[in-house]
Amino acid sequence: MLPYEIPIRLAAFAGVLVLMAAWELLAPRRHQAAERPLRWSSNLGIVVLDTVLVRILVPATGVGIAFLAEARGWGLFHAFAAPAWLAVIVSVIALDLAIYLQHVLFHAVPALWRLHRMHHADLAFDVTTGVRFHPIEILLSMLIKLAVVAALGAPALAVVLFEVVLNATSMFNHGNVRVPERLDRMLRWIVVTPDMHRVHHSVEADLIRSAVARKPSRDVQPASTSGARCPRAPKRSECAGITWVVPPAAAPMDFRSPK
Repeated sequence: MLPYEIPIRLAAFAGVLVLMAAWELLAPRRHQAAERPLRWSSNLGIVVLDTVLVRILVPATGVGIAFLAEARGWGLFHAFAAPAWLAVIVSVIALDLAIYLQHVLFHAVPALWRLHRMHHADLAFDVTTGVRFHPIEILLSMLIKLAVVAALGAPALAVVLFEVVLNATSMFNHGNVRVPERLDRMLRWIVVTPDMHRVHHSVEADLIRSAVARKPSRDVQPASTSGARCPRAPKRSECAGITWVVPPAAAPMDFRSPK
């Protein structure tokens, strides 16, 4: 799988990006005040910069570490000879949990928030917001994932599946797309929808309360620390430390002014 890792991930990334971009054109959720060509070129340029820097500074990939762990018997699953199917499922869940906890930390720790706020500083909310991250945040995230893969002895298949799903869901739940209300309510049981995640990026922080981000900041920091992987039914009120004051479907949609 190693020779095909990059083509698989690039194809998945490009495919989801194109599909979401088409959806945004055909059924946008809200009018975008910021100019799309300028934002998109900036956000996608950041993706290229992130990718190049990570490849230079951390040549090893998650799949490469997975094969190395397999060859040397590293990790929990190799120590206990876990079935391949179980190792794949648990690895995907564990990696997802690790990135979720990383997201919480990047909101709770001021030094890390200074990196993560680049993601929240976007002037609009669309598919490219889901891939707009500070290079150092991407680097730290990669190191965390490599550590988890080595500790678990995660299979290469699980690593590729996780990376594809992570990128796809990030672009989906940042999409400026209109999802039918009934479908949105069903999807929230398994994935965070754009309407559900949009409140996390709103500057109207007084509409939500956080049990994690307690200290006010000079910077406009979203009160919520909820991320892309905490779906809840529409009637549930609490999710990963935040309490909804308004239902996700009625989430505020005010962002920074492009002026």
